[in-house]
Amino acid sequence: MDPQAIRQDFPILNRKINGNPLIYFDNAATSQKPRQVIDTLTDYYTNHNGNIHRAIHTLSSEATELFEKARERIGKFINTTSPSEVIFTRGTTEAINLVAYSLGCGNIGSGDEVLISLMEHHSNIIPWEIIAQCKGFTIKYANINKDGTLNYDDFESKITKKTKICCLSHVSNVTGVINDIKRVTKAAHDNNALMLVDGAQSVPHMKVNVRDLDIDFLAFSGHKMLGPTGIGVLYGKKEILQKMPPFQGGGEMIKNVSFDKDQCNISWNELPWKFEAGTPDIAGVIGLGAAVDYLENLGMNNVFNHEKELTQYAVEHLKKCNNITLYGPNDLSQRCGIIPFSINGFSSHDTAAMFNEYGIALRSGYHCAQPLHQIFKLSSTARASFYVYNTKTEIDRFIEILGELIP
Repeated sequence: MDPQAIRQDFPILNRKINGNPLIYFDNAATSQKPRQVIDTLTDYYTNHNGNIHRAIHTLSSEATELFEKARERIGKFINTTSPSEVIFTRGTTEAINLVAYSLGCGNIGSGDEVLISLMEHHSNIIPWEIIAQCKGFTIKYANINKDGTLNYDDFESKITKKTKICCLSHVSNVTGVINDIKRVTKAAHDNNALMLVDGAQSVPHMKVNVRDLDIDFLAFSGHKMLGPTGIGVLYGKKEILQKMPPFQGGGEMIKNVSFDKDQCNISWNELPWKFEAGTPDIAGVIGLGAAVDYLENLGMNNVFNHEKELTQYAVEHLKKCNNITLYGPNDLSQRCGIIPFSINGFSSHDTAAMFNEYGIALRSGYHCAQPLHQIFKLSSTARASFYVYNTKTEIDRFIEILGELIP
């Protein structure tokens, strides 16, 4: 992989911020978009814009073909058994809500349990808490070690015959910790529980094979993997999705609606359309297909290794800096390209604001993961996160500015 060549595909990297070349280290929040994705969106709206599945005219037929071919490519990207296991949503958050509301309203009730880790993004906590208040099931939370890694013994010990589903991030969006999904999935299945994985920070950065992992659900977002905002994916095993009730009602998700006197008779559409009510983000799906093509051309192993190299390089240099505290495990083999840190005497927001003056984009705050920050006894952290277009030269500039700000 040649990051300098890759950078030529990203027009926004030519920008200057406050007179300085943009250094974009906020990739865990959202990634930048290559020209190939931008051109795909422009081509769709310029030449093929039409509603899908609902007409026989040329534009509708072309849009439908582009849409469903993107579904096929995305399914192959994560190795589904069928394209019908790919459900399009607005993002990871909606995908998890779909599972929580559909399973929670139909299959989980009083006396049942849901297991979640304390490292989760709020989108893998709040939906379950809302449904639990309505349905009366119990939520258990698995503990996290002081270095931010999952306490596997605690997680596995809390899985019981009452557990209906276990929920875990593949990669922490705060520390970049990579969890052993195959291990916890086996523990869940040994107790006849389902396994839901938040893949928002893994699918863009490493090869994810849903069949090899044997997980039941995987949620991820397009905008974190070079695709457009507002589009995401829920993968679910076909036999499970078929038994689940719809999440939303409206057009597309029904096969038949008829009335017999005052009785309304409804039959649901087949998968995947049963879970895709209304007109979807057609352009977003097609754009995500182009993003998947781009990543496939790079090779996901190359993407992963590039980020690991950058992370190793950055951590080595940051450890030499004064008044800097790094968070997460010291064993970098357990981590993706995410580095949370703090500067003594500065809030995370002050830190991000200072670096922005030099054109360096960082994230500040608790990153929608307050429970994990409570474990670290922090109100917030600054976060640098890397992707395919980042370079060691950018990290050198980051370290240089850090030395000027905190001598």
